[in-house]
Amino acid sequence: MNNKFRLLNPFSKKYKKVLSFDGGGVRAIIGVYFLKRLESESSKSIFDSFDLFIGTSAGATNALMLGMNGSRVDDIEKFWTVKNLKKIMNQSLIDKTSIFQTRPKYTNEGKKEILHYFFENKKIGDSLKPVVVTAYDLEARKPILLSSYSDPEISAVQAANASSAAPIYFPTASMEDGRWLIDGGIATNNPALLGYIEAKKLFGTDNLKILGIGAGLNKRKISGKNSRNWGALGWMRHDILGIMLESSLQNEILKDLIGDNYLRVNSPIGNVNRRMDDMSQRNLQRIKELADDWWEKFGKKALNLINS
Repeated sequence: MNNKFRLLNPFSKKYKKVLSFDGGGVRAIIGVYFLKRLESESSKSIFDSFDLFIGTSAGATNALMLGMNGSRVDDIEKFWTVKNLKKIMNQSLIDKTSIFQTRPKYTNEGKKEILHYFFENKKIGDSLKPVVVTAYDLEARKPILLSSYSDPEISAVQAANASSAAPIYFPTASMEDGRWLIDGGIATNNPALLGYIEAKKLFGTDNLKILGIGAGLNKRKISGKNSRNWGALGWMRHDILGIMLESSLQNEILKDLIGDNYLRVNSPIGNVNRRMDDMSQRNLQRIKELADDWWEKFGKKALNLINS
């Protein structure tokens, strides 16, 4: 493992801090709004406040923007403009008019174009601070981590594209080394526990604080009785992918491990659309309102975490 970020004194009482981002499509914007407020209230950039960034899917892009570019949250917000979202979610005319979706809903072309605009030709080994994104190796049938210290030659565009290659929504990502990768959320949509493990190995210390930024939880009731008769289409209509992404097990494990040194910022989505690609003005406004609710609930605790 590349040791350029290793803590020189493993017995230091100074805490190393990890910022973790869930996947969730456009709902990843909720966390961006929350961090914008945190950055403003703390008078310190989010980049300067944390030592390692980790993300899954859409959250991987947020993590890479911080680790690779040292971005302020205003710069990350520019990635998530409606104009960029429309380009990322570029749907073919055939699929728009088809009753049944037989191919990925969106192409990769627009997404790669936007990613290239923000990351250019940088490799993740060029990161300013350690950054990790999750993915799933389809042919090897196993989850993987792509990191700035273990996979320095992978381009930032490839890493972000692979981590966000959500089945149904985007095509499987073809990597230069021959691997075929899909969205890391298939294995773990909340990578905070993985961030803790990676930071512990990388910095050589147990003095860690973790801020985990969610993307909202869909708590709409599902009828167990009706589900007995669902086939593939029925489960798709009732958000089987969302159910798979919302496991809380790793969240509970990390809380047991480090207690109050872990802050999880998340809540039910309320009126926000559960679908990961709703970029309507109505839904984006609801996303902003939910971020305001998060600040009221978690803002003070987040300030205490980054200032400790």
